[in-house]
Amino acid sequence: MSGRTGIVEGWVSNVKSVGRIAFIEVIDGLQLSPITVVVKREQVDPETWTVATGVKIGSALRVEGVFPEVVISRKGREIQATKITVLAEPLELPPIDLTGKTPASFDLYIEYRYLALRLPRFRAIFLARSKLIGFAREYLSEQGFLEINTPKIVGAGAEGGATLFALDYFGMKAYLSQSPQLYKQMLMCGVPRVFEITPYFRAEKFSTPRHLNESWGLDVEMAFINSEEDVMKVLEDFVRGAIRYLRSEMGDDLRANGLELLEEPASIPRVPYSRAIEILNSMGFSIQWGDDLDTQAEKALGEYFQRQGYPMYFITQYPWDAKPFYIMKEGERLSKAFDLDISGIEVASGGQREHRYAELIANLRAKGLNPAEFSFYTQAFKYGMPPHGGFGLGLDRLLMTLLGLSNIREVVLFPRDRFRLVP
Repeated sequence: MSGRTGIVEGWVSNVKSVGRIAFIEVIDGLQLSPITVVVKREQVDPETWTVATGVKIGSALRVEGVFPEVVISRKGREIQATKITVLAEPLELPPIDLTGKTPASFDLYIEYRYLALRLPRFRAIFLARSKLIGFAREYLSEQGFLEINTPKIVGAGAEGGATLFALDYFGMKAYLSQSPQLYKQMLMCGVPRVFEITPYFRAEKFSTPRHLNESWGLDVEMAFINSEEDVMKVLEDFVRGAIRYLRSEMGDDLRANGLELLEEPASIPRVPYSRAIEILNSMGFSIQWGDDLDTQAEKALGEYFQRQGYPMYFITQYPWDAKPFYIMKEGERLSKAFDLDISGIEVASGGQREHRYAELIANLRAKGLNPAEFSFYTQAFKYGMPPHGGFGLGLDRLLMTLLGLSNIREVVLFPRDRFRLVP
Protein backbone atom coordinates (compact mmCIF):
# COMPACT_ATOMS: atom_id res chain seq x y z
CA MET A 1 0.00 0.00 0.00
CA SER A 2 1.19 3.54 -0.72
CA GLY A 3 -0.22 6.75 0.65
CA ARG A 4 -0.60 8.71 3.85
CA THR A 5 -1.28 6.85 7.11
CA GLY A 6 -3.97 8.04 9.46
CA ILE A 7 -6.88 7.27 11.76
CA VAL A 8 -10.62 7.45 11.14
CA GLU A 9 -13.14 7.44 13.97
CA GLY A 10 -16.88 7.28 13.52
CA TRP A 11 -20.00 5.13 13.25
CA VAL A 12 -20.71 2.24 10.89
CA SER A 13 -23.49 3.08 8.43
CA ASN A 14 -23.15 0.09 6.12
CA VAL A 15 -21.21 -3.18 5.79
CA LYS A 16 -20.61 -5.40 2.78
CA SER A 17 -18.25 -8.29 2.08
CA VAL A 18 -17.25 -9.49 -1.40
CA GLY A 19 -15.00 -12.51 -1.35
CA ARG A 20 -11.79 -11.63 0.44
CA ILE A 21 -12.56 -7.89 0.69
CA ALA A 22 -14.84 -6.19 3.23
CA PHE A 23 -16.23 -2.69 2.79
CA ILE A 24 -17.35 -0.71 5.83
CA GLU A 25 -18.91 2.71 5.42
CA VAL A 26 -18.17 5.01 8.37
CA ILE A 27 -19.68 8.40 9.15
CA ASP A 28 -16.80 10.44 10.55
CA GLY A 29 -16.26 13.98 11.79
CA LEU A 30 -18.69 16.46 10.26
CA GLN A 31 -18.63 14.85 6.83
CA LEU A 32 -21.86 14.58 4.87
CA SER A 33 -20.90 11.34 3.13
CA PRO A 34 -19.27 8.25 4.62
CA ILE A 35 -15.69 7.20 4.17
CA THR A 36 -15.24 3.67 2.81
CA VAL A 37 -13.03 1.43 4.92
CA VAL A 38 -11.48 -1.23 2.67
CA VAL A 39 -10.29 -4.38 4.45
CA LYS A 40 -8.32 -6.94 2.40
CA ARG A 41 -7.98 -10.30 4.08
CA GLU A 42 -4.41 -10.92 2.97
CA GLN A 43 -3.27 -7.52 4.28
CA VAL A 44 -4.62 -7.71 7.85
CA ASP A 45 -4.29 -10.09 10.77
CA PRO A 46 -7.03 -12.68 11.40
CA GLU A 47 -8.48 -10.71 14.34
CA THR A 48 -8.95 -7.57 12.23
CA TRP A 49 -10.59 -9.60 9.45
CA THR A 50 -12.98 -11.16 11.96
CA VAL A 51 -13.89 -7.73 13.31
CA ALA A 52 -14.40 -6.32 9.81
CA THR A 53 -16.74 -9.06 8.67
CA GLY A 54 -18.73 -9.19 11.90
CA VAL A 55 -19.09 -5.52 12.84
CA LYS A 56 -22.65 -4.32 13.48
CA ILE A 57 -24.22 -1.29 11.80
CA GLY A 58 -24.26 1.54 14.32
CA SER A 59 -21.02 0.54 16.03
CA ALA A 60 -18.43 3.17 16.94
CA LEU A 61 -15.04 2.36 15.38
CA ARG A 62 -11.45 3.46 15.31
CA VAL A 63 -9.74 2.55 12.03
CA GLU A 64 -6.00 2.75 11.49
CA GLY A 65 -4.79 2.53 7.93
CA VAL A 66 -3.60 4.21 4.77
CA PHE A 67 -5.34 6.81 2.64
CA PRO A 68 -4.54 5.60 -0.90
CA GLU A 69 -3.32 7.94 -3.57
CA VAL A 70 -5.93 6.56 -5.99
CA VAL A 71 -9.47 6.25 -4.60
CA ILE A 72 -11.81 3.71 -6.19
CA SER A 73 -14.78 4.23 -3.86
CA ARG A 74 -17.74 6.00 -5.45
CA LYS A 75 -18.25 7.81 -2.13
CA GLY A 76 -15.09 9.79 -2.85
CA ARG A 77 -13.13 8.98 0.30
CA GLU A 78 -11.35 5.77 1.26
CA ILE A 79 -9.01 4.29 3.84
CA GLN A 80 -7.35 0.87 3.54
CA ALA A 81 -7.46 -0.58 7.03
CA THR A 82 -4.56 -2.17 8.87
CA LYS A 83 -6.32 -2.31 12.24
CA ILE A 84 -9.93 -1.91 13.40
CA THR A 85 -11.02 -1.37 17.00
CA VAL A 86 -14.68 -1.57 18.01
CA LEU A 87 -15.15 1.11 20.67
CA ALA A 88 -18.87 0.48 21.23
CA GLU A 89 -21.65 -1.45 19.55
CA PRO A 90 -25.44 -1.16 19.76
CA LEU A 91 -27.13 -3.22 22.45
CA GLU A 92 -30.40 -3.35 20.55
CA LEU A 93 -31.80 -2.61 17.11
CA PRO A 94 -31.73 1.18 16.45
CA PRO A 95 -35.20 2.79 16.25
CA ILE A 96 -34.32 4.42 12.90
CA ASP A 97 -32.57 2.92 9.90
CA LEU A 98 -28.97 4.12 10.11
CA THR A 99 -28.32 3.20 6.47
CA GLY A 100 -30.91 5.79 5.44
CA LYS A 101 -32.69 3.37 3.13
CA THR A 102 -35.93 3.14 5.12
CA PRO A 103 -37.41 6.48 6.24
CA ALA A 104 -38.79 6.92 9.76
CA SER A 105 -41.62 9.12 10.98
CA PHE A 106 -41.16 12.84 11.59
CA ASP A 107 -41.51 12.37 15.36
CA LEU A 108 -38.99 9.52 15.48
CA TYR A 109 -36.37 11.68 13.82
CA ILE A 110 -36.95 14.28 16.55
CA GLU A 111 -37.03 11.81 19.43
CA TYR A 112 -33.81 10.18 18.23
CA ARG A 113 -32.14 13.28 16.85
CA TYR A 114 -28.76 12.13 18.13
CA LEU A 115 -29.02 9.09 15.85
CA ALA A 116 -30.57 11.00 12.97
CA LEU A 117 -27.43 13.16 12.89
CA ARG A 118 -25.60 10.21 11.39
CA LEU A 119 -27.74 10.61 8.26
CA PRO A 120 -26.49 13.08 5.62
CA ARG A 121 -29.68 15.14 5.27
CA PHE A 122 -29.89 15.93 8.97
CA ARG A 123 -26.17 16.61 9.17
CA ALA A 124 -26.51 19.05 6.28
CA ILE A 125 -29.33 20.96 7.99
CA PHE A 126 -27.47 21.40 11.26
CA LEU A 127 -24.16 22.12 9.60
CA ALA A 128 -25.98 24.90 7.71
CA ARG A 129 -27.39 26.14 11.02
CA SER A 130 -23.93 26.27 12.56
CA LYS A 131 -22.54 28.11 9.54
CA LEU A 132 -25.43 30.60 9.59
CA ILE A 133 -24.77 31.46 13.24
CA GLY A 134 -21.04 31.71 12.55
CA PHE A 135 -21.71 34.07 9.64
CA ALA A 136 -23.95 36.24 11.84
CA ARG A 137 -21.15 36.68 14.36
CA GLU A 138 -18.56 37.43 11.71
CA TYR A 139 -20.73 39.83 9.72
CA LEU A 140 -21.93 41.89 12.68
CA SER A 141 -18.50 42.01 14.31
CA GLU A 142 -17.05 43.37 11.07
CA GLN A 143 -19.81 46.01 11.05
CA GLY A 144 -18.72 47.28 14.46
CA PHE A 145 -21.32 45.52 16.63
CA LEU A 146 -20.43 44.32 20.12
CA GLU A 147 -21.67 40.85 21.04
CA ILE A 148 -23.56 40.94 24.35
CA ASN A 149 -25.30 38.55 26.73
CA THR A 150 -28.39 39.79 28.54
CA PRO A 151 -30.34 38.15 31.42
CA LYS A 152 -32.71 35.31 30.69
CA ILE A 153 -34.35 35.58 34.13
CA VAL A 154 -36.12 38.93 34.15
CA GLY A 155 -38.57 40.94 36.22
CA ALA A 156 -40.68 42.27 33.34
CA GLY A 157 -41.60 41.22 29.84
CA ALA A 158 -40.29 43.16 26.87
CA GLU A 159 -43.79 43.78 25.59
CA GLY A 160 -45.71 43.74 28.83
CA GLY A 161 -47.78 40.82 27.64
CA ALA A 162 -49.07 37.68 29.31
CA THR A 163 -47.08 35.23 27.19
CA LEU A 164 -44.40 34.72 29.83
CA PHE A 165 -43.17 31.67 31.72
CA ALA A 166 -43.36 32.68 35.38
CA LEU A 167 -41.05 31.32 38.05
CA ASP A 168 -40.28 31.90 41.72
CA TYR A 169 -37.04 33.81 42.19
CA PHE A 170 -36.26 33.61 45.92
CA GLY A 171 -39.77 34.71 46.81
CA MET A 172 -40.04 37.25 44.00
CA LYS A 173 -41.99 36.82 40.77
CA ALA A 174 -39.72 36.47 37.75
CA TYR A 175 -40.02 35.32 34.16
CA LEU A 176 -38.04 33.62 31.43
CA SER A 177 -37.03 36.30 28.95
CA GLN A 178 -39.14 36.57 25.80
CA SER A 179 -36.68 39.04 24.25
CA PRO A 180 -33.56 41.06 25.13
CA GLN A 181 -35.35 44.14 23.76
CA LEU A 182 -35.27 46.35 26.85
CA TYR A 183 -31.68 45.53 27.75
CA LYS A 184 -30.26 46.09 24.28
CA GLN A 185 -32.01 49.46 24.15
CA MET A 186 -30.58 50.45 27.52
CA LEU A 187 -27.11 49.71 26.18
CA MET A 188 -27.61 52.29 23.44
CA CYS A 189 -26.85 54.85 26.15
CA GLY A 190 -23.25 53.62 26.27
CA VAL A 191 -22.45 51.46 23.20
CA PRO A 192 -23.50 52.41 19.65
CA ARG A 193 -24.02 48.90 18.21
CA VAL A 194 -24.80 45.56 19.88
CA PHE A 195 -26.02 42.11 18.92
CA GLU A 196 -26.96 38.94 20.75
CA ILE A 197 -27.64 35.36 19.68
CA THR A 198 -30.23 34.42 22.23
CA PRO A 199 -33.08 32.09 23.19
CA TYR A 200 -36.67 33.37 23.24
CA PHE A 201 -39.30 31.90 25.59
CA ARG A 202 -43.00 32.29 24.80
CA ALA A 203 -45.70 30.74 26.99
CA GLU A 204 -48.30 30.40 24.25
CA LYS A 205 -50.05 27.16 23.35
CA PHE A 206 -48.67 27.02 19.84
CA SER A 207 -49.66 24.18 17.51
CA THR A 208 -48.26 25.36 14.19
CA PRO A 209 -45.33 24.37 11.95
CA ARG A 210 -43.70 27.79 12.48
CA HIS A 211 -43.90 28.32 16.24
CA LEU A 212 -41.97 26.97 19.23
CA ASN A 213 -42.05 27.85 22.91
CA GLU A 214 -38.26 28.02 23.01
CA SER A 215 -36.55 29.38 19.94
CA TRP A 216 -33.30 31.07 19.02
CA GLY A 217 -32.90 34.49 17.55
CA LEU A 218 -30.51 37.20 16.50
CA ASP A 219 -31.15 40.53 18.20
CA VAL A 220 -29.52 43.69 16.88
CA GLU A 221 -29.66 47.29 18.06
CA MET A 222 -27.89 50.35 16.63
CA ALA A 223 -27.73 53.99 17.72
CA PHE A 224 -27.36 57.31 15.91
CA ILE A 225 -29.71 56.27 13.11
CA ASN A 226 -31.63 58.62 10.85
CA SER A 227 -34.67 56.35 10.44
CA GLU A 228 -35.79 52.75 10.45
CA GLU A 229 -34.42 52.51 6.89
CA ASP A 230 -30.90 52.39 8.36
CA VAL A 231 -31.90 49.27 10.29
CA MET A 232 -33.55 47.64 7.28
CA LYS A 233 -30.40 48.16 5.23
CA VAL A 234 -28.33 46.23 7.80
CA LEU A 235 -30.91 43.43 7.96
CA GLU A 236 -31.17 43.21 4.17
CA ASP A 237 -27.40 43.10 3.76
CA PHE A 238 -27.15 40.41 6.43
CA VAL A 239 -29.80 38.14 4.88
CA ARG A 240 -28.41 38.47 1.37
CA GLY A 241 -24.89 37.87 2.68
CA ALA A 242 -26.02 34.80 4.60
CA ILE A 243 -27.50 33.28 1.43
CA ARG A 244 -24.28 33.95 -0.50
CA TYR A 245 -22.19 32.47 2.31
CA LEU A 246 -24.25 29.28 2.64
CA ARG A 247 -24.29 28.84 -1.13
CA SER A 248 -20.51 29.19 -1.38
CA GLU A 249 -19.82 27.01 1.66
CA MET A 250 -22.20 24.13 1.08
CA GLY A 251 -24.57 24.80 -1.80
CA ASP A 252 -23.65 21.55 -3.58
CA ASP A 253 -23.93 19.52 -0.36
CA LEU A 254 -27.38 20.94 0.35
CA ARG A 255 -28.62 20.10 -3.14
CA ALA A 256 -27.16 16.59 -2.90
CA ASN A 257 -29.34 16.05 0.16
CA GLY A 258 -32.56 17.40 -1.31
CA LEU A 259 -32.27 20.88 0.18
CA GLU A 260 -32.58 23.75 -2.29
CA LEU A 261 -31.22 27.02 -0.93
CA LEU A 262 -33.28 30.12 -1.70
CA GLU A 263 -31.82 32.36 -4.39
CA GLU A 264 -30.29 35.64 -3.25
CA PRO A 265 -32.62 38.51 -4.21
CA ALA A 266 -31.21 41.54 -6.01
CA SER A 267 -33.14 43.69 -3.53
CA ILE A 268 -35.88 43.40 -0.93
CA PRO A 269 -38.88 45.67 -1.65
CA ARG A 270 -40.53 47.83 1.01
CA VAL A 271 -44.32 47.41 1.08
CA PRO A 272 -46.41 49.74 3.27
CA TYR A 273 -48.95 47.98 5.49
CA SER A 274 -51.80 49.82 3.72
CA ARG A 275 -50.62 48.51 0.35
CA ALA A 276 -50.40 44.97 1.73
CA ILE A 277 -54.04 45.21 2.83
CA GLU A 278 -55.07 46.47 -0.61
CA ILE A 279 -53.36 43.51 -2.27
CA LEU A 280 -54.95 40.99 0.09
CA ASN A 281 -58.43 42.45 -0.17
CA SER A 282 -58.15 42.38 -3.96
CA MET A 283 -57.53 38.63 -3.57
CA GLY A 284 -60.75 38.10 -1.62
CA PHE A 285 -59.71 38.81 1.96
CA SER A 286 -61.63 41.24 4.15
CA ILE A 287 -58.99 42.93 6.27
CA GLN A 288 -59.70 46.19 8.05
CA TRP A 289 -57.00 48.80 8.58
CA GLY A 290 -55.32 47.97 11.89
CA ASP A 291 -55.98 44.22 11.76
CA ASP A 292 -53.15 41.75 12.17
CA LEU A 293 -52.27 39.64 9.15
CA ASP A 294 -53.08 36.05 10.08
CA THR A 295 -51.27 32.96 8.79
CA GLN A 296 -53.48 32.61 5.71
CA ALA A 297 -53.06 36.27 4.79
CA GLU A 298 -49.28 36.07 5.23
CA LYS A 299 -49.16 32.96 3.05
CA ALA A 300 -51.27 34.56 0.32
CA LEU A 301 -49.16 37.71 0.38
CA GLY A 302 -46.02 35.61 0.11
CA GLU A 303 -47.39 33.79 -2.92
CA TYR A 304 -48.35 37.11 -4.52
CA PHE A 305 -44.85 38.54 -4.19
CA GLN A 306 -43.29 35.25 -5.24
CA ARG A 307 -45.18 35.61 -8.52
CA GLN A 308 -43.74 39.12 -8.83
CA GLY A 309 -40.24 37.69 -8.42
CA TYR A 310 -39.74 38.69 -4.77
CA PRO A 311 -39.38 35.76 -2.34
CA MET A 312 -38.85 38.21 0.53
CA TYR A 313 -40.14 41.68 1.34
CA PHE A 314 -40.45 44.22 4.14
CA ILE A 315 -43.87 45.33 5.40
CA THR A 316 -43.51 48.89 6.71
CA GLN A 317 -45.56 51.67 8.31
CA TYR A 318 -47.66 49.48 10.57
CA PRO A 319 -50.42 51.04 12.66
CA TRP A 320 -48.86 52.15 15.95
CA ASP A 321 -51.73 50.59 17.93
CA ALA A 322 -50.59 47.16 16.69
CA LYS A 323 -46.98 47.60 17.83
CA PRO A 324 -45.19 47.54 21.22
CA PHE A 325 -44.77 50.66 23.34
CA TYR A 326 -41.09 51.13 22.50
CA ILE A 327 -41.74 51.66 18.77
CA MET A 328 -41.64 55.28 17.61
CA LYS A 329 -44.79 56.79 16.17
CA GLU A 330 -44.94 58.26 12.67
CA GLY A 331 -47.64 60.88 12.80
CA GLU A 332 -50.79 60.06 14.74
CA ARG A 333 -51.59 56.57 13.46
CA LEU A 334 -48.50 54.99 11.92
CA SER A 335 -45.29 53.61 13.36
CA LYS A 336 -41.67 53.34 12.31
CA ALA A 337 -41.90 49.54 12.51
CA PHE A 338 -41.32 46.85 9.92
CA ASP A 339 -41.47 43.09 9.45
CA LEU A 340 -39.36 40.97 7.10
CA ASP A 341 -41.31 38.13 5.50
CA ILE A 342 -39.75 35.29 3.51
CA SER A 343 -42.01 32.93 1.56
CA GLY A 344 -45.01 34.28 3.43
CA ILE A 345 -43.50 33.74 6.90
CA GLU A 346 -42.45 36.54 9.23
CA VAL A 347 -38.81 35.98 10.13
CA ALA A 348 -37.88 39.35 11.64
CA SER A 349 -39.45 42.48 13.06
CA GLY A 350 -37.95 45.77 14.07
CA GLY A 351 -38.01 49.50 13.65
CA GLN A 352 -36.92 52.79 15.13
CA ARG A 353 -37.43 53.04 18.88
CA GLU A 354 -38.78 55.94 20.90
CA HIS A 355 -35.66 57.47 22.49
CA ARG A 356 -37.28 60.55 24.07
CA TYR A 357 -38.04 60.00 27.76
CA ALA A 358 -41.35 61.90 27.99
CA GLU A 359 -42.74 60.28 24.84
CA LEU A 360 -41.65 56.82 26.03
CA ILE A 361 -43.52 57.26 29.32
CA ALA A 362 -46.57 58.41 27.38
CA ASN A 363 -46.31 55.35 25.16
CA LEU A 364 -46.27 53.02 28.16
CA ARG A 365 -49.40 54.64 29.55
CA ALA A 366 -51.10 54.53 26.15
CA LYS A 367 -50.54 50.76 26.07
CA GLY A 368 -52.07 50.36 29.54
CA LEU A 369 -48.73 49.66 31.22
CA ASN A 370 -47.45 51.08 34.50
CA PRO A 371 -44.25 53.10 33.91
CA ALA A 372 -43.11 52.37 37.47
CA GLU A 373 -42.75 48.68 36.57
CA PHE A 374 -40.34 49.63 33.77
CA SER A 375 -38.31 52.21 35.68
CA PHE A 376 -35.15 50.06 35.49
CA TYR A 377 -35.42 50.49 31.73
CA THR A 378 -36.71 54.04 31.34
CA GLN A 379 -33.98 55.37 33.68
CA ALA A 380 -31.43 54.89 30.87
CA PHE A 381 -33.39 57.33 28.69
CA LYS A 382 -32.58 60.25 31.01
CA TYR A 383 -28.87 60.36 30.16
CA GLY A 384 -28.45 61.27 26.52
CA MET A 385 -30.14 58.39 24.75
CA PRO A 386 -29.55 58.84 20.99
CA PRO A 387 -31.99 57.91 18.21
CA HIS A 388 -31.76 54.15 17.77
CA GLY A 389 -33.44 51.12 16.30
CA GLY A 390 -32.97 47.43 15.72
CA PHE A 391 -34.54 44.12 14.94
CA GLY A 392 -35.13 40.66 16.28
CA LEU A 393 -34.71 37.83 13.79
CA GLY A 394 -35.75 34.23 14.32
CA LEU A 395 -32.75 32.15 13.33
CA ASP A 396 -34.86 28.98 13.28
CA ARG A 397 -37.40 30.56 10.93
CA LEU A 398 -34.71 32.08 8.76
CA LEU A 399 -32.99 28.75 8.20
CA MET A 400 -36.32 26.99 7.65
CA THR A 401 -37.33 29.44 4.92
CA LEU A 402 -33.89 29.60 3.28
CA LEU A 403 -33.83 25.80 2.96
CA GLY A 404 -37.44 25.56 1.83
CA LEU A 405 -38.50 23.39 4.79
CA SER A 406 -42.08 23.24 6.00
CA ASN A 407 -41.67 22.75 9.75
CA ILE A 408 -39.49 24.73 12.14
CA ARG A 409 -38.81 21.56 14.16
CA GLU A 410 -36.66 20.32 11.27
CA VAL A 411 -33.98 22.92 12.06
CA VAL A 412 -33.99 22.67 15.88
CA LEU A 413 -32.09 19.84 17.54
CA PHE A 414 -34.41 19.31 20.51
CA PRO A 415 -37.62 21.31 19.88
CA ARG A 416 -39.64 22.67 22.79
CA ASP A 417 -43.33 23.01 22.08
CA ARG A 418 -46.40 22.47 24.23
CA PHE A 419 -46.08 18.69 23.83
CA ARG A 420 -42.29 18.24 24.00
CA LEU A 421 -40.25 18.64 27.17
CA VAL A 422 -37.95 15.66 26.54
CA PRO A 423 -35.53 14.70 25.19
